Amino acid sequence: MSAHLHLMKLCVGAEGPDELIHWQRRFGDGPAVHVTRMWPRREAELLAGGSIFWVFKGVMLARQRIVRLDEHRRDDGIRRCALILDRDLVPVTAVPRRPFQGWRYLEPADAPADMAQNRAGDATLPPQMAAALAEMGLV
Repeated sequence: MSAHLHLMKLCVGAEGPDELIHWQRRFGDGPAVHVTRMWPRREAELLAGGSIFWVFKGVMLARQRIVRLDEHRRDDGIRRCALILDRDLVPVTAVPRRPFQGWRYLEPADAPADMAQNRAGDATLPPQMAAALAEMGLV
């Protein structure tokens, strides 16, 4: 078993990383929060250095470090998990992913590498273009 583990999640409603950043900033200056229905059973591994890897339109393009997990209850009283995330969105090498529901665990060996520092300022490619280039092995 590895020391840490990641999550992979579809980013519904945002076209790409820039739009996700804009959406998260609407909720203030503190850490970013994403509420999910299920509580991860492998919590300790996630909190040992894990990130949530965001998939935009079928392409994994960015990650955010998971800071902690908080209990969150809405008006219906059902216990949910609030993923408390580092505000920094780190671009990663584009990797195509098929659609899935909810979130999935992602082993560190299967996680894409962070974008090279000399490319961190590059404009974000549209997800479809990033997917096509990744399938050809060009990113």
